[in-house]
Amino acid sequence: MPYLKGFERERIEAGLCPATPGELNYSISKLIDRYLRFHAPVRYQHLNDVLGALQGAKQEFYRLVVVPYEETKRQEDGNVFGGYHETS
Repeated sequence: MPYLKGFERERIEAGLCPATPGELNYSISKLIDRYLRFHAPVRYQHLNDVLGALQGAKQEFYRLVVVPYEETKRQEDGNVFGGYHETS
């Protein structure tokens, strides 16, 4: 959990876009905190729901953002692997 200074927290809580990885982490953590407070008292199912949502968001981000970026860079810069894995 990032421990931001007061002015950094105020920026995020005012709805400004996170500018650093720490602020992004803080924003996500605060959203989870709001979700759990809404569902108080917290039960295992709520915790499992949060973990599932995080995992799903991670996988979707990887599939739709990271993979296309990496594929573009591979085409621009060349494959790091020598082609030994390709079949003829």
